[in-house]
Amino acid sequence: MTDRRLAIDAWESLFRAQHEIFDDINDDFHENTLSQAEYDVLLTVTRGDDMTARLRDVTANMLISQPSVSRLVDRMAARGLIAKCADPDDGRGSLVRATDAGAAAFRRIASAHGRAIAERMSLLSDDELAQLRDLTAKLRKKQPGC
Repeated sequence: MTDRRLAIDAWESLFRAQHEIFDDINDDFHENTLSQAEYDVLLTVTRGDDMTARLRDVTANMLISQPSVSRLVDRMAARGLIAKCADPDDGRGSLVRATDAGAAAFRRIASAHGRAIAERMSLLSDDELAQLRDLTAKLRKKQPGC
């Protein structure tokens, strides 16, 4: 059986580390270029075929509610970062595609953001990074009966 106190200590440590690291690397984002949320949308979209993703897939990758994602996507479309159109395979769904301007803005920030992440995570060895990746993936899986 899991030691409850150890589980709580581990959770608090994970949460605090995530928060501190996020604060350190959040300087890569500015409202006049791309916000963190806009970057996250473009991350999903630019990974798709033809830099396109279903809106529901964008929503699934975000840590905000579906209505908030919809409003964010609409604001990004108004700024010319993405284009939104009906999904021909799903009459109720939408497709989101990165525009040239959106893809260029994403690439500029992704390069600096990747360097900041690598620098912050360089405190860990490659073996430790792999272990951290595997452990957090394990934590993200839903347990049976949940």
